[in-house]
Amino acid sequence: MNLADLNKIALAMVASGKGILAADESSGTIKKRFDAIKVESTEQSRRDYREMLFRSSEAMRQYISGVILYDETIWQDAADGTPLVRLIEQSGAIPGIKVDEGTQALPGCPGELVTAGLDKLAERLKKYYERGARFAKWRAVIDIGEGTGGPGVPSMTAIHVNAHALARYAALCQAAQIVPIVEPEVLMDGGHDIDRCFDVTQRVLNKTFQELRVQRVALEGMILKPNMVISGKKCARQASVEEVAEKTIRLLKACVPAAVPGIAFLSGGQSDEDATAHLSAMNRLGGLNGNLPWQLTFSYGRALQAAPQKAWSGKAENVAAGQRAFTHRARMNSLASKGEWQADLEKKAA
Repeated sequence: MNLADLNKIALAMVASGKGILAADESSGTIKKRFDAIKVESTEQSRRDYREMLFRSSEAMRQYISGVILYDETIWQDAADGTPLVRLIEQSGAIPGIKVDEGTQALPGCPGELVTAGLDKLAERLKKYYERGARFAKWRAVIDIGEGTGGPGVPSMTAIHVNAHALARYAALCQAAQIVPIVEPEVLMDGGHDIDRCFDVTQRVLNKTFQELRVQRVALEGMILKPNMVISGKKCARQASVEEVAEKTIRLLKACVPAAVPGIAFLSGGQSDEDATAHLSAMNRLGGLNGNLPWQLTFSYGRALQAAPQKAWSGKAENVAAGQRAFTHRARMNSLASKGEWQADLEKKAA
């Protein structure tokens, strides 16, 4: 492992004013997205859609530092035969790859999940590196229980096994000279309040960093991709933008070592504008309270792509409109990553 090179890539992934495009939807997830815009999900339509994004030169060059790809996408070529990974590299962004294989039921823990995909990961990482991937992503899913799950969810078992798998994945990545994005996602589904989210996320992050240390992962050569501290979707009291920013920053300061180069948040089902507003408020707060030890930026999927998908709608004549919509969302989040976003910028664009 060459830590200096890993650190250089990690820092480039969270460069000022730039963030990561999560274009790693599984075939099942992108089919749901395409169903919503009445586009048939085929290998070609998925390729055409992602090629549209990667050829959005203004967005890719100015606002996107890296792109997380799905296994199908990393092997695909553009319509003119250029590998899609080359398009990303040509824009100055870094290609990455989602390597987890989804979730499965966790034995003995009803309703809880563990992420699969560690078997043969070392061999897969070698092939991805040869294809051009310089970072990877692994998502662990932690639910906050209500109803049948009750207050016992998440169990310590679920937190432990998912943190352990994240750390094993990260160690394998670094051995393959690939920067791991460590993504422990506490879901915002449910009726829990922001304080319950804070408590659960704190447990998850503390256990994750404990496991990373046990498995000798070099923190300087990784990126953290956490959820924000936020009210559950069904909670009657939705926390304000300022409260989300304040509690998320407080939690990160308590849990995330300064050696980590950057934190790239997931949007986790927030609306486009909410995800942008929360990120901007955090960066404003971080700037007011003295510089934070890490860059705070975005690693959004749906919050960057919902607008361009709708504008494109599977039609070649709509490619330019789709690219404009993508560029706008990327620019808004770039401003948010510097604490410079304002709501009236959205209205001006509209």
